[in-house]
Parts: sequence; structure tokens; C-alpha cells
Amino acid sequence: MNTDKSNMREVINQSASQFAEGIKLAKSTKAGDQFTNVVICGIGGSALPPDIINSLVVPSVPIYVRRDYNLPKEANENSLVVGMSYSGNTEETISAIDEAVEKGLKCIGIATGGKLEELAQKNNFHFVKIPAGIQPRSATGYMFSALATVLTNCGIIPDLSKDILETSEKLSKINSELEKEGKTLAKKLVDKIPIVYASSNLQAVARIWKIKFNENSKIPAFYNYLPELNHNEMVGYTQVKKSSNFHVLIIKDKDDHERITKRMNLLSDILKNKKVAVDFIETKEGSLMFRMFASLLLGDWTSYYLALNYNIDPTPVAMVEEFKKKMTE
Repeated sequence: MNTDKSNMREVINQSASQFAEGIKLAKSTKAGDQFTNVVICGIGGSALPPDIINSLVVPSVPIYVRRDYNLPKEANENSLVVGMSYSGNTEETISAIDEAVEKGLKCIGIATGGKLEELAQKNNFHFVKIPAGIQPRSATGYMFSALATVLTNCGIIPDLSKDILETSEKLSKINSELEKEGKTLAKKLVDKIPIVYASSNLQAVARIWKIKFNENSKIPAFYNYLPELNHNEMVGYTQVKKSSNFHVLIIKDKDDHERITKRMNLLSDILKNKKVAVDFIETKEGSLMFRMFASLLLGDWTSYYLALNYNIDPTPVAMVEEFKKKMTE
């Protein structure tokens, strides 16, 4: 029986090709270059790209990610406000952009169309239209490269296009290898609750892994980062019984502080003594951008094959759609 009715496997296989297209679509988009901060309004999969950018570079001005209906207190007349919504209809994002328009702030929209495109046309602000037809969580390549290009054009971050294109090429080359790794790891996670840990530098990666388990595999999953979790969450395993169905995944990177590495190893020992399953996930060799996206691609494959192990289609998110419907009633 084919449970992958929406052919997510092909979407994952083609994901590396999104980067070049995102750069191309945003190459001429600029809203100025005299900003004191940037506010990225987005939620769910559409809010992942700014988290990655904040992990990769030090911007010339602060970049705030807003996952809510209104603008943060940092927004002012010198802010650049970027609305990111794959569908273009996310109500929280539209509400925040409406507020930005009312206040006369500089705006840019990134979406496949929808209300965000209508707002851009009505209020004469730049809009980057990306390809439609996939789930927002599967469009990170489009959204990330488009956002990076926009921020570069506005003088907020250095030009990342070379690294982006090299990352895209390398991801294509190791895709089949990562698929095999993900398929193997998925078998270990059947009937488990994944908990993903990483250093603070890669907490955005851990968060995205968690989201992929939620949306692709349709299971509870959680994430946190070190060293913070060693001072609180770790204690929560005190009451874990031998029948625990937790499975901890610890993402290790070559740039982790040596004390973080020691913490990861000690944490693994403690958890294993509590009969909690632990797997280390070593990032690949290459630039930080490549290491992050290679890990995310592995997360795609792992969550995809875990969905197949549960005989469910990884693409639809029926609960989200039903919830959105009820919010309109």
C-alpha cells in the first residue's frame, strides 16, 4: 500500500533545487538600507528561515522573529518588516503586516500569493512570489534563500549566495546517503517520543527536527538545547521508569564548545542509565550552512520514513486545517 499519496519523497528529493530559485526570485527586491532593526513576521514552517539566518550570521542590525498577531515592541518607524507566509493567508502574519501598514512601516512580503500578495499590491510594497504546491515546512529552501537575498539587498547581512549555491550542490550529492541514514534511524523511533537536543548554536536545527516529527510523522516530539537543559529539564528524567518510550537524539557539531561536548556525553550516560535510548547525530563536514541544512535534510528523511512505518501519509496536516477552520467559525 502506498501511504505517500502526496509524494513527499519526491518533494524531499527535489528540495536542494529550491535554493537557486529562491535567490533568483528575490534578486531585485530591496526596500531601502537605513534600518535600525528587522522584524520577520511568520509562524510555523514560514518562520524557520529567519531562525536559521540568526544562527548563521551576525546581522548589521537586530533581526526579531515574531510569531504572533501583532508587531513586537521593538518595531518602529525605522524597522523593516518582512511578512513570511507560504500560503500568504496565515492570519497571525496578515494581522501583523496590517499593523505595519497602518503605522507606515517599510514592508516586504514573501509568499506564494494569497492575502499577503493582495496587501503588497494595494499598499505598493515589494513582494517575492515563490512556487506553490508543497507544504510550508517543505519550502524552507525557497523561503530561506529568498529571505537571505532580500536581507543582503537591504544591507542587513553579508551576501550568502555563494555558500547557498554550494550548499545546494552538496546536498544533492549526499541526498541518497542521508535518505538511507534517515530510514535506518526511523526504525529505531517507532513507538517512541523523540526528544532532540543540540548546542545553543544549533537550537534552530533541533527545533526544526522536532517540527518535522510533529507534522510529517504525526507524533509528539520535543526539543531543547545545552547547556540550559542541564540546569532544569535534565532533572525531569528523575522519575522516568524503565518502560520509558522516550528516544533522545543529540545533534553534535564540530564547532561545539568542548565543555558542551562533555555535557552531551555525560547526559547520554545519565539517560542510558535510566534506560532511555540515546543516539548521537554527527553533522557532516563543510560550512556551517551546509552542516545545518544537511542535518535538516536528514530530519526530513527520518520523519518521512517514520510516517511510513506508521502507515500514514506524511504530507497532510489535517488537525491544523481543521483547527484553522474552527477558528473562522
